[in-house]
Amino acid sequence: MQVMVTFRHLEPTDGLRQYAEEKAQRVRKFLRRPIDAHVTLSVEKQRHVAEIQVTANRLTATAREETGDLYSAIDLAMAKVERQIKRHVTRTQTRKTAAAPAGPAPRRRPPASAPVRVERVPAKPMSIEEAVAELELSKRAVLLFTNADRDTLAVLYRRPEGGYGVIEPEPS
Repeated sequence: MQVMVTFRHLEPTDGLRQYAEEKAQRVRKFLRRPIDAHVTLSVEKQRHVAEIQVTANRLTATAREETGDLYSAIDLAMAKVERQIKRHVTRTQTRKTAAAPAGPAPRRRPPASAPVRVERVPAKPMSIEEAVAELELSKRAVLLFTNADRDTLAVLYRRPEGGYGVIEPEPS
């Protein structure tokens, strides 16, 4: 972290410079990016002014404070900068957690009152082998046909593990 301290209208002292640098270094615990801090200390008559600007990757936090003492002005300005940075960090963390999915999307079931789609298909008479050949040519997963061997309705479907299955009614 790079901290730059500028003095205006007062003599630069090592004590003030070190104090300002120590306070500016406290911001590092909130941000992991390269950080630059610029502290400007000035005195105008009885007003002691501390201006602090902290710049990180996508963040610029600025604060200005006037008091009767330069040390307290630095403390108050740094408190403002820390609040701004904390607010920025919590906002970005909540955005990231809200945007990231928790896992695979849950399968949605249609509501119980959803309309049922009715499709009418002719049940052609054919053997099971002919039905398999027709199902392979189509993009459907299910084929309704009349089994020519038994003269009953039957359903041919693709199995998830591969192959085909046939559903036929039992005579009652």
